[in-house]
Amino acid sequence: MSSTTQAPVVVPGSTAHTDGGWGIAPIQTRSERPQSYEPDDFGVPTGREVNWKHTPIDRLAPLWQTDAALSRPADITVDGVDGVTVDTLAAGSAPRGEVFTPEDYPAALAWARTPEATRIQLQAGVELQAPVVVDVRADAGATFAHLVIEAAPNARGIVLLRHAGPALLAQNVEIIVRDGAALTVVSVQRWDDDAVHAAAHQARVGRDASLTHVVVSLGGSVVRVNPSVELAGPGSRAQLYGVSFSDAGQHLESQVYLHHKGPHTVGDVLYKGALQGESARSVWIGDVLIGRDAVGTDSYEANRNLVLTDGARADSIPNLEIETGDIAGAGHASATGRFDDEQLFYLQARGISEAEARRLVVIGFLGEIVQRIGIPSLEEELFEAIERELAEGAAA
Repeated sequence: MSSTTQAPVVVPGSTAHTDGGWGIAPIQTRSERPQSYEPDDFGVPTGREVNWKHTPIDRLAPLWQTDAALSRPADITVDGVDGVTVDTLAAGSAPRGEVFTPEDYPAALAWARTPEATRIQLQAGVELQAPVVVDVRADAGATFAHLVIEAAPNARGIVLLRHAGPALLAQNVEIIVRDGAALTVVSVQRWDDDAVHAAAHQARVGRDASLTHVVVSLGGSVVRVNPSVELAGPGSRAQLYGVSFSDAGQHLESQVYLHHKGPHTVGDVLYKGALQGESARSVWIGDVLIGRDAVGTDSYEANRNLVLTDGARADSIPNLEIETGDIAGAGHASATGRFDDEQLFYLQARGISEAEARRLVVIGFLGEIVQRIGIPSLEEELFEAIERELAEGAAA
């Protein structure tokens, strides 16, 4: 018995889907997405691509509609800390590009339009006594940035990225955690209301090293921060946390990818978000890949969303791919809901007003992530910011 394969029908005036030709299933697995340093290899996003279908493309479009000659690098200021070296890296200068390869159009633009990347290197064996604070400033024009954060072997410390003011920014953050190092990277987005920020964070973690990565998004019109972490070395660990508060008209998004590549690696992913106001929107997509050599892996990812008002929407999509059966454990979970009436009743029955009860529930819900940051002054600042978000929403 013979079989034949018929070529896909070509519709006059049509073009192939950006994820592949007609008749071919679009790429769904995060690990199979194309990568390139050339923006033209991706093409301008249309919103039909699997990694853009939840994003308001029209609000990001000014990033790629600006002529390259008119674009400029972001203003980056690094507070000096003993044990840390700060310099710049041109394209092709190691370790720039050792870990980072763009996997979407704005990341490729940021690579191409950032002639000098800022490198922050924690020196070997150092244990920082204070965080390295990096202020990232942009403006209403198209701005691009590439950061390289490198923790040399057995270094320990925290790097805090602060984003504030107006912005139309495409940003790459390349994170290299060498063997035995323990690094925390906290990215805080407190942009002005009309800011647009598309960021790609890519990290590799070496043998017996650990990375804690925290994304905090409280401001901006569209903020899209996509972390990707490869647990490459045996015994490596990653904790990926996120907290967001989306107000009316805001779109806050994170597409998280955790790749267990080496044996006996451990991953913990937890993102939490609150939403209030008409058309408040959050998007979380979590992808975990446990590779065929990642024996003994222990991994879990979860996303929780608390919807405070009508008209708000949270999209939550966890994915788990396992290529070996020899693992310690793996799982994923997602939950989106409104206030728990029983919680409110319990608090009100003890003399607490409804408004105060709601405040306590939200603070407790988001506080689980805030308290894991490890910078007391920042934790206090973020709790105050969340309080203001709640108060403004109640007054609206």
